[in-house]
Amino acid sequence: MKFYDRKAEMEILKQNEKQAEQHAVFTVLMGRRRVGKTSLVIKALEGCQFAYLFVAKDSEAMLCHKFQQTLQEQLGIQVYGRLSHFRDVFEVIMRESVHRHFSIVFDEFQNFYKVNPAIFSEMQDIWDRYHRDSHINLITMGSIRSLMKRIFEDRNEPLYGRPTSKFTLLPFSINVLKQIFGDHHPHYNNEDLLCLYMITGGVAKYVELLMDAGCYTKEKMLNFVCRQDSYFLSEGRDLMIQEFGDESSTYFSILQLIAGGMTRRSDIDGAMQKDMGTFIQNLENNYNIIARLKPLLAKPNSKTSAYEISDQFLRFWFRFVWPYQALVERQQLSLLRQNMGKGYEQFTGRTLEQFFQQQAMESGQYTIVGNWWNRKGENEIDMIALNEFEHTGIAAEIKRNPKKLSLSELETKVASLPASDFGSYHLNLITLSLEDI
Repeated sequence: MKFYDRKAEMEILKQNEKQAEQHAVFTVLMGRRRVGKTSLVIKALEGCQFAYLFVAKDSEAMLCHKFQQTLQEQLGIQVYGRLSHFRDVFEVIMRESVHRHFSIVFDEFQNFYKVNPAIFSEMQDIWDRYHRDSHINLITMGSIRSLMKRIFEDRNEPLYGRPTSKFTLLPFSINVLKQIFGDHHPHYNNEDLLCLYMITGGVAKYVELLMDAGCYTKEKMLNFVCRQDSYFLSEGRDLMIQEFGDESSTYFSILQLIAGGMTRRSDIDGAMQKDMGTFIQNLENNYNIIARLKPLLAKPNSKTSAYEISDQFLRFWFRFVWPYQALVERQQLSLLRQNMGKGYEQFTGRTLEQFFQQQAMESGQYTIVGNWWNRKGENEIDMIALNEFEHTGIAAEIKRNPKKLSLSELETKVASLPASDFGSYHLNLITLSLEDI
């Protein structure tokens, strides 16, 4: 699959590389695994001198040996003797950057915690000594948001305040998904697009796998997921173990409960028989895997709230794959596929709501998008999108089947909106279905 989009991010990286010709630049790039961070950086550095250094969970000595070889092969930096401490490798890099300009890319930078946590203090010391005279373009990438935020945003951490540039790479937007799909299969239908969105959520690696395999229809995509050699069958488990390590079983349990419809904090605590607050906060704030939903414009401490899995792939995987691991292990994948078909329409009803909500936010017309329901859980409005500056917006009822839409029911629900919150807004009422995506 060819390289798509990322114009704004590409411009940042190219400007930083150019700026580093004059003085050192330190960029932090965060993003979910498989989202395309490495491809973006390598694309942005085409034609430039750079070394790509992957931080594996090896011993420090082994890692340094690999770095030495890469530095010599990719940048011609000759190091005599075998270095076994990262501080020595980094000092060689920084000393060389005083005399010439080049880029260094550290991928999965947060893994240094596993290698040797003292590395961050050593980097700080060496960076502070050399960066004023340096011409290095230093790029650190990481996929575990909690660790990357801790490294660079915690005032007590040694590398706090050192980066000169920091941003997060998000999955492809809906418009880019449409562009990719259109390039590969110009005559795709809306059901196919919704299925692509449901499985991938715009994550570059997942989109690439499906497009390269010629899976352009809903049926082919779901069949591909259920193949014996499918990447997707184990991907959810691999992600969880990589992210959560020894605590992954607890996170598995919470996410399975949410995927199964147990969306309130009290219900989750009850099912787990203990307070899950710390784990839920991590999933929401540090990993961006779940989101706490509350009625639009509700107070931050509102008890009228529920959780859902916001990562589209994991939402799909925990609903259709993880609960049926016995089928996967026994290679009864035809049964797994049949079950996906049975629950597909109901499941994608909410997916369609998420699709339109994301599309509304990406349109640039609205400052806040969500849904609304009252304290009794009634009168739910599938989408409200507001422009807080112009006090305008839309309220929408969303259904897969356009025949099930009722504008009059929507009017009744909108009339029940609290005037204290929505009284100053002029809302246009619309209905949306699968036909409208």
